[in-house]
Amino acid sequence: MTTPQRHLPSIERLVSAVAADLPLPRPTIVGLARLLVEKIRQRAGEVPAFDTIVALLRHDIALLLAPSLRPVINASGVLLQTNLGRAPLSQAARHALQHGAGSVNIEYDLAAGGRGERSVHLAGLLRHLSGAEAAIAVNNNAAAILLTLTGLAHGREVIVSRGQAVEIGGGFRIPDVLRQSGATLVEVGTTNRTYVRDYAEAITERTAMILQVHTSNFRMQGFVHHAELSELAELAHQRGILLVDNLGSGSFIDVSTYGLVAEPLVPDRIKAGADVVCFSGDKLIGGPQAGIIIGKHAQIARLAKHPLMRAIRLDKLAIAAMQATLQSYVTQTAPTDIPIWQMMSRSSDELYHRATAIAQLLPAPWQVRACTSTIGGGSLPGETLPSWALVCPHPHPDLLAQQLRHAPIPIIGRIQDDALWLDLRSVAPSDDAVITTTLGAHSLQ
Repeated sequence: MTTPQRHLPSIERLVSAVAADLPLPRPTIVGLARLLVEKIRQRAGEVPAFDTIVALLRHDIALLLAPSLRPVINASGVLLQTNLGRAPLSQAARHALQHGAGSVNIEYDLAAGGRGERSVHLAGLLRHLSGAEAAIAVNNNAAAILLTLTGLAHGREVIVSRGQAVEIGGGFRIPDVLRQSGATLVEVGTTNRTYVRDYAEAITERTAMILQVHTSNFRMQGFVHHAELSELAELAHQRGILLVDNLGSGSFIDVSTYGLVAEPLVPDRIKAGADVVCFSGDKLIGGPQAGIIIGKHAQIARLAKHPLMRAIRLDKLAIAAMQATLQSYVTQTAPTDIPIWQMMSRSSDELYHRATAIAQLLPAPWQVRACTSTIGGGSLPGETLPSWALVCPHPHPDLLAQQLRHAPIPIIGRIQDDALWLDLRSVAPSDDAVITTTLGAHSLQ
């Protein structure tokens, strides 16, 4: 009895059918053809027609060659959308990425003609902006916290308020990080109220530090009390231990000027007496993914020499983009240069006029409606900004959303009240023309 698999075409025949018009080395096509044939062999049932198998092979090749990381238009209204890469980079940072792509003096001292340190490229800027004695940077704030705890508290105790033993995001929990670092968690106070005396009573000869965790992705309101950072600094230094501040987002600009609840400013944490402060580079700072660690010389020097540092250090591209981002704060052009601040500063009138101009070029049922935008990215929880959106009360908004995700430049909106909403606060004005063209082609299909 013959089996359907006996009718599978030969690898040579398949390769010959596609090799002439594909920009791939022949061994690569052979490998993909073998994988496809084996996949079909494992299935039960009839073998597809030869033309179908060829089409499947072409699809596999196209999938291999197509970049999976693509530019998209963020019309979700979440300004720091984690799933879309958080902070868009400034033009200066994008240019810096191009310059950093070639050979650069990442660890080469041009003046001395010998080996240098990669930390110098950001340290001076961070010292200037924060008032800290020293600074280093790693690949995200989770790494910054892990390095700080491992390097400064391994085998010793770390005191944390029960209200701050939190999950920061993505399953990243403070108790788990402490366990991984080799430090022992000592919880004090209650979930909603912790006083300085609670910390004081928990300090022993095994205590390495007090860890303050800013709850940047949620807020507790009502009957709550948390010790001030300056109070904890005074206590820590009287008792000969460290105060480490996990700031989360961190900011060099007062967000209250944009109508939002004030977020702790990085320089203020150093002034309050923290020995080490950790914060993200890709949230309110508006740079690439990075974890920034600033503080006293002695502690930063220990962390810079720790073996873990090499595993989590920034690469040359992240350093180049972060350097350009920080320089915008030094020149005080960040509010106009860095996209996250551009998005926050857009007036409601500007957004309304942009939405109206686009809607006038679109067929029904696209409408212009008021809405609210959120900051996102674990920053400023519960805070919103007024905005305007293009809204399509489509009978199947999920299908329309799917069509826009498959556009040449995907547009990511949100489904709300049985309609698709495209919030313009998170959209750069330069993308309005793309939105107009794309919506005109897809809105009624």
